[in-house]
Amino acid sequence: MTDRSNHISIPMVEDTRSNGTSRGKGGTMKAPHGSTVSFHNIHYNVELKSGFLCKRKVTTKEILADLNGLMKPGLNAILGATGSGKSSFLDILAARKDPSGLSGEVLIDGAPQPSNFKCLSGYVVQDDVVMGTLTVRENFRFSAALRLPTTVSEKEKEEKVSNLIKQLGLSKVADSKVGTQMIRGISGGERKRTNIGMELIIDPSVLFLDEPTTGLDASTANSVLLLLKRMGNYGRTIIMSIHQPRYSIYRLFDSLTLLVNGKQVFHGPAQDTLDYFADIGYVCEAHNNPADFFLDVINGDSTAAALTKIQNSEEADFEEAGNSRQSIEEQLVEEYQKSQYSRDTKAELEKILQGKECATRPKSRTRTITYNTSFIHQFKWVLKRTFRNLMLNPQTSIAQVAVTLFLALIVGAIFFGIKDDQSGMQNRMGALFFITTNQCFGALSAAELFITERKLFLHEYISGYYRVSVYFLSKILSDIITLRTIPALVFSCVAYFMIGFKATASAFFIFMLTVALVAYTATAMTMAISADQTVVAVANIFMTISFVFMMIFSGLLVNLPSIMAWLSWFQYFSIPRYGLTALQINEFVGLNFCDSTNPPPILEQEWKTALSFLQARCAQVSSFWKTKELRTPHGDFGKIMLP
Repeated sequence: MTDRSNHISIPMVEDTRSNGTSRGKGGTMKAPHGSTVSFHNIHYNVELKSGFLCKRKVTTKEILADLNGLMKPGLNAILGATGSGKSSFLDILAARKDPSGLSGEVLIDGAPQPSNFKCLSGYVVQDDVVMGTLTVRENFRFSAALRLPTTVSEKEKEEKVSNLIKQLGLSKVADSKVGTQMIRGISGGERKRTNIGMELIIDPSVLFLDEPTTGLDASTANSVLLLLKRMGNYGRTIIMSIHQPRYSIYRLFDSLTLLVNGKQVFHGPAQDTLDYFADIGYVCEAHNNPADFFLDVINGDSTAAALTKIQNSEEADFEEAGNSRQSIEEQLVEEYQKSQYSRDTKAELEKILQGKECATRPKSRTRTITYNTSFIHQFKWVLKRTFRNLMLNPQTSIAQVAVTLFLALIVGAIFFGIKDDQSGMQNRMGALFFITTNQCFGALSAAELFITERKLFLHEYISGYYRVSVYFLSKILSDIITLRTIPALVFSCVAYFMIGFKATASAFFIFMLTVALVAYTATAMTMAISADQTVVAVANIFMTISFVFMMIFSGLLVNLPSIMAWLSWFQYFSIPRYGLTALQINEFVGLNFCDSTNPPPILEQEWKTALSFLQARCAQVSSFWKTKELRTPHGDFGKIMLP
């Protein structure tokens, strides 16, 4: 989809931070003050584990090595091939990388990064993370409600949202849904601007973007970068990683950092990069995109690199080509370290560190997340958004109720008008077993709750939107009410009376409560499993296997007392076992299957066998459930009764 607005006018930006607001005369907002981000001797290593148990090996891989430089207000780009460490470097600058294995220092305006820097800065992830069922305006309101301090009034927040929509050129789609796989939404460029706007709500002095042109066509990518360029011209510090920009995008950069396998081969003004490479022997051909040329040089595939390789060696095979590439990398790193750009950068960094306490203090890697709003305020907004998302998402709301209603009609039709005879006893057992099993497998839909929104949750949590407990409670409450309770009520009301279970009010409500509790328990287990998974299919496999084992040990398919002792303990983890037993007690206790006072001897023996089985089932759950001894052939024959 193409962008609807390529020409964007950027007005003065409101500067509202956690310590107050900054306003000019007549309500005119002042431009934001960008911060200078300097990085000193950055090294980053990760441990890679391979093998199993005693043969397990741990190796250390170097991701970044000896990075030094500074990013000033304007548009700062980090360029490099795939796997060069761009995203890791960006995460370190934004204080979003695990500090283990990290050494060096990142300073903000010459001072150490605040421990909550990731909450104070803006970070736009590579994959757009925004609630697609909500409109652009609703998403901005959500960000403003949770990220702005309570000292900012609701009127000011609404004004800020409206100004931001105009600033980003989103006025025409402000009340349109962002869009999901099922809902047609706004264009790719407008979606990217929406993600940027979610971060601009707090007017961060530094805005980080991880490959903002990913998934966008050339024209749309250019319009997004024009927006960022204008923001940089107004004093904001923009730092972004980018893979292979077109020339119209490249010429917008104020500074450029080139990385090769985590090493710095250039850091300085972007307009000087071509001259620098020409001075060290790599001349860009006419009409060639500089960004493509730099990547070719880094990979040893450029015309200049090829000519150098041919001059040095008449014969070149694959091994020599690999060695040549490595030698080019080493040459580029060495040339930069000897260059005037490197010396100027080090001089500026020394000037920043001169007389600063952080130059000698111990390096602290403590990262904290701070919140501008209370638990109750966060819970209200997150719960409101969660309910709205469920209601506007047809595949989780309407579909769930429709499927439940369909299954209730099918079960009701199969077991319709169940009778109080021996076949009725069997049909009751089958119907109750199916109902409890269906409630367990119906809980598989809860796996998507945490998995599909994992990226959105992680981003919002790290950025200080809300606490983990707020998100978890909101998800649990919304899922229980909308996707478990309502379907359980619908299923019970339809299936119970179609099948013809015990016609008493108490039995019906106990049935409904039991069905709902089975759904709640199965959902809790599903969420526990899915919380540790990133792929829905993998989570479904684990849960399906678990529910199959539970179904086997529910007490109907196999006689539990006959199971071997080392396997019998599985029955205590079977959710259907508890639900099925409760439903059996609710249905069979006090129910007359035969009113005859003088039944035939053969029929009496069949009833005694069947009812003895039911008595045993009732007593399996707990010693609390005990039944009277059957008295035949007179009196209570054909009944199961509680004490």
